Amino acid sequence: MQIDDKVLANLEKLSHLRIDESKKEEVKNQLTEILAYVDNLNELDTKTLSATFSTLEGGTPMREDIPQGDDTVAKDILCHAPNTKDDFFIVPAIIE
Repeated sequence: MQIDDKVLANLEKLSHLRIDESKKEEVKNQLTEILAYVDNLNELDTKTLSATFSTLEGGTPMREDIPQGDDTVAKDILCHAPNTKDDFFIVPAIIE
């Protein structure tokens, strides 16, 4: 898939990002390269692999889930957000 000006403009709108005019061509090329790389993954034969396949011996290591209980982390993060309410981020709607 080739990223063109129309697709890039739509991505900018959906992501609420502004790409400088001098960088747009570079970004289009980079996104096109990424999509081409991901498209190469379609060539892999994964029919014989289990859905739980892992390259790690014994699967993915797990850690104990221990709640930290430190409320200052959330408050520190939220104090830098442009808009918050009741300990939540307020963001613009992106669904058209």
